Amino acid sequence: MALVVADIGAATMLKAFFNNVWPAGGKNLTLRLYTNDYTPVEGSTAGNFTEAAGGGYAAKTLTNGSWTQSQVGGIEQVAYAEQTFNFTGPLSGSATVYGYFVTDADGVIVFAERGAASFQPAVDGDAIPIIPKFQASKGTPT
Repeated sequence: MALVVADIGAATMLKAFFNNVWPAGGKNLTLRLYTNDYTPVEGSTAGNFTEAAGGGYAAKTLTNGSWTQSQVGGIEQVAYAEQTFNFTGPLSGSATVYGYFVTDADGVIVFAERGAASFQPAVDGDAIPIIPKFQASKGTPT
């Protein structure tokens, strides 16, 4: 599925980039998995997502300044190193992971992506690798 930038997340990025106004909690982002059957939209808020719990799950900090900028197919993007969520067993209530969402240091959603397929961790050793990436354009570069 396609990555969706939440309206509120776009506002956060513009404030940081153009006015050097960062969330009170700092500059890092947090990568989280969600377990409700939800497809992100531009109007999404963090409250639209049910974060995974149990089974050894822990959200991942994405440290500001650690993203790699590149051009892929003529489109500028930033990507973070692959983050692997390792599980020790099933999530609480045997929940299914549908995708991920990224929040700023104040818990405000920045962007989200529903996975191409859902995943239900069941045993110790199950894992989900995610490479968070953000493309600056979907159009053709000039």
